[in-house]
Amino acid sequence: MSAALIAPAATFTLCSSAPRITCVVDGDTFWLQGEKIRISDINAPETSQPGCTYDAALGQRAKLRLTALLNGGRIELVAADRERDRYGRLLREVRRDGRSLGAVLIAEGLAEPWRGKRSDWWRVRASGQKIMY
Repeated sequence: MSAALIAPAATFTLCSSAPRITCVVDGDTFWLQGEKIRISDINAPETSQPGCTYDAALGQRAKLRLTALLNGGRIELVAADRERDRYGRLLREVRRDGRSLGAVLIAEGLAEPWRGKRSDWWRVRASGQKIMY
């Protein structure tokens, strides 16, 4: 799957047990037509193994918001600097009308920019460092 416009007929739900066809896993991962895609420009809190209850709640909000964004109309999947991550997921920036949906999640405090590795949101918060959300 290279950069391509996806028709609004793609309706995303929240993922449950297999098979996963077109659904949202969490705030930065979703399935589209049977292909697992990781949004390449953001990192969202984990929902499967969150670091704390705050992360769990924020991760749920990010997952619901990503579902709404993906269901909001046509999207474009733009190839990242590499095709797949170490888990075999396609890496793509997701855009609508030229704007990154990842940037929307960042602006809403539901994700952070991707910095080459996952961060532990709860540890950053507990250390007293300034965080972006």
